Amino acid sequence: MGRNEAIQRITTQNTTLKQRVRQLTADDRTLDERLKAARSNLRFQDRRVADLEARLIGQEPTA
Repeated sequence: MGRNEAIQRITTQNTTLKQRVRQLTADDRTLDERLKAARSNLRFQDRRVADLEARLIGQEPTA
């Protein structure tokens, strides 16, 4: 393998790796946003369950 071929191969690999880093960075950002939304939804659901439990506890039993 000649010097120019080695340089070309390394340049191509470098370009490919840079593209992969960009894609992984975008994927990470997307997953982070989804995780934040899921956590927010879970907090809302936890509050809703706690509210419903409190309402059930506060009810008088009917006979």
